[in-house]
Amino acid sequence: MKTVSYRPNAIRQMSGLPPDIRDRINAKVVRYAATGAGDVKALKGAPSSRLRVGDYRIVFDETAVEVLVLAVAHRSEVYRR
Repeated sequence: MKTVSYRPNAIRQMSGLPPDIRDRINAKVVRYAATGAGDVKALKGAPSSRLRVGDYRIVFDETAVEVLVLAVAHRSEVYRR
């Protein structure tokens, strides 16, 4: 199982979400780190990937031992960086 860590920006974004959505997002990220299962796609033009959780997207980088969450936002806002 890979470890999951969050960038400070991602923690700030998650703190603004309702608790039930935060729990769903955290559960999906942990599940992905443990099994590799989930709706994941590589982002074009970036080394990052995204994980879909309902209307929310989690942008992350992955190594052999870690999943680093970079951003968490609604699908209409997450790609505007």
